Amino acid sequence: MRDRDEQAYIVIERDSGGGIGSFVLGALVGAGLALLFAPKSGAETQEELKERARQLREAAEERVREAQRQLEERLDAAREGVQERFETVKEAVDAGRQAALEARKELEHKLETSKAAYKAGVEAAKEVLEEGDETEAEAS
Repeated sequence: MRDRDEQAYIVIERDSGGGIGSFVLGALVGAGLALLFAPKSGAETQEELKERARQLREAAEERVREAQRQLEERLDAAREGVQERFETVKEAVDAGRQAALEARKELEHKLETSKAAYKAGVEAAKEVLEEGDETEAEAS
């Protein structure tokens, strides 16, 4: 059996210069062949490119209009939602205000009733005290 060191080697050397020149030459040859085998003339090709560009522009404009329409619909829906919430909050505030006014009126009525009862109690106490003083005066 042979060792690995005894195997024959093949060395391939390459010249690393001139890669750009080959590329340019290939590009020129390709462009020339494309012009020779092109099915349409330059004017026809330009016209076709213009037509395709116009179609692309129209399609893009249509997409923009559609996106704008969808955005406007969403904004309108959001505005309606905000308006509904505003109305709900306004109704709640009005109901709270009305409840506060009613509670205040009820409290004022109770306060007036309490004051009247207090005054009546004071008057009754004075009368009892005056009667007690008269009874003591008669007893003496």
